[in-house]
Amino acid sequence: MLKLVPPMSAVKSSAASSKARDRGSDRSNQIRFKKMSRVGKYPVKVPAGVTVEVTGKRVVAKGKLGELVAELTKDVIVTREGETLVVKPAAETHQARRMWGTVRANLRNMMEGVSTGYSELLDINGVGFRAAVQGKDLVLQLGYSHEIRYPIPTGIKVVCPEQTQIAITGSDKRQVGQVAANIRSLRPPEPYKGKGIKYRTEQILRKEGKKK
Repeated sequence: MLKLVPPMSAVKSSAASSKARDRGSDRSNQIRFKKMSRVGKYPVKVPAGVTVEVTGKRVVAKGKLGELVAELTKDVIVTREGETLVVKPAAETHQARRMWGTVRANLRNMMEGVSTGYSELLDINGVGFRAAVQGKDLVLQLGYSHEIRYPIPTGIKVVCPEQTQIAITGSDKRQVGQVAANIRSLRPPEPYKGKGIKYRTEQILRKEGKKK
């Protein structure tokens, strides 16, 4: 049986191409690491009236609107420098660079949350649809045969300036957003008449009903 052996020129060409690809991959990784530090490299300012404690992999922020705690990963290092928090990657790895910007953004949200807070506004559309706060529950009439009672989570404040308006406030940005999404999901706006619960700034894509 004949065994075909590739010419030496082809072997050398293949090896050269492989080395070129490796060099290109290393160069692209270096460029990617530099771009991923755009957010993380900026220090986080600590607002007036906010106290911050950095202990190992734990950051505690206290302000007039409450207290928030962040548990850090092993991929980043957070230090207090004057009136700012500085975030740095613990190693030159893809995971560390990715968490660098994420942790920095979360810390900034914490500073703003305990000092000024976050809010979401919901509007209710529909004949007979309304909402009211009773004790620790948000009670909603949304066209069903029964009322809906939504327990207000700890750390969240809900008020109804009008029967068709719901204002949600709190210091934790993610919690405020999640509560607003949960309430909206109880009766999402339908596309024909717009009945349901929607965000104040939400635009509903309306559909034309069937013509008689």
